[in-house]
Amino acid sequence: IRAASLPLLGERPTFMTLQIPHDAWVLVGDGAKALFFRNEGDAEFPNLVTMEVIRHENPSTRDQGSDRPGRFHDGPSVQRSSVDNTDWHRLEKERFAAELAEHLYQSARQREFAHLVIALPPQILGDLRQKLHPEVQSRIVAEVHKDLTKHPVHEIERMLVEKSG
Repeated sequence: IRAASLPLLGERPTFMTLQIPHDAWVLVGDGAKALFFRNEGDAEFPNLVTMEVIRHENPSTRDQGSDRPGRFHDGPSVQRSSVDNTDWHRLEKERFAAELAEHLYQSARQREFAHLVIALPPQILGDLRQKLHPEVQSRIVAEVHKDLTKHPVHEIERMLVEKSG
């Protein structure tokens, strides 16, 4: 959770309930799929309704690039150095985060949502954060660092509301 307070030494962590405002958007995703929901319920009893599903083709690295690592000469000597393999799969996840950021920005500019909850795995969330426009950032009410894409909607609602801080 963003802005969650840490327990003091010897103190047990408290459990927080996430309040998802009515009409808030909820983005649940991973590196290849994004689910956009709107909360048709209220903050206490959310009712997430699917608005849009975006899928991004992202095959494994070995299927995307088959070239051997590159090599280059180190100046006038005969020595050659190698270049690390490119992680094409990771690059596609970064591109997908950029696409999501642009989609959110366009929706925010059109005033389609006032509040946003984001649930993504930590790495993807970090990629998305770097690309989000300040207009979108100002509408984020919570971030959840989990991949919830494989869960049914009723479980996503429960997991978001009952998450620990």
